[in-house]
Formats: sequence, structure tokens, C-alpha cells
Amino acid sequence: MRKLTIAGFALATMVTAGCATTDQGAVEEATATATSAEQTAENALNTANSAASAARRAQSTAEEALAAARKAQRTAEESNERAKRMLERASQK
Repeated sequence: MRKLTIAGFALATMVTAGCATTDQGAVEEATATATSAEQTAENALNTANSAASAARRAQSTAEEALAAARKAQRTAEESNERAKRMLERASQK
């Protein structure tokens, strides 16, 4: 009976050691997955930051283009006014 008990303890120890090994493998796999997820998140953040920077540059360029278009419109309106006055003077002569 004593040999059977010792054999049972030995078997239980081996099974427990096997579970610990499996648990360690699961921990390592979870760690690898977490590391991969962290890298993916970091890459996504870098991509988002790059996109935000590009959007700011595009907005700045659009604002500059709008300012240039408004200036061109004012210049055209002034030219039209001058041409209108010249036509009015020419028609009075």
C-alpha cells in the first residue's frame, strides 16, 4: 500500500509538472501576443500621427490657396471697376 501511495504521489507530481509546463507555454504565447499587439498599436499610432501631420500641411496649403484666390478676386474686381470707369468716360466724350 505504501508503494502505491508513493507511486500516486510521483504520478501526481509528474502531472502537475506537465501542467506547469503547459501553463508556462501559455504564458509565453500570451506574452508574445501582447508584445505583437503592442507593436501593432505603436505602428497604428505612428500612422495616425503621420496622417494628422499630413492633414495639417494640407489644411495650411488650402488656406494659402484660398488667400491667394481672394487676393486674385479683389484684383480682378478692381480691374473691372477701372475698366468700367474707362468705358463710362469714353462714352461721355
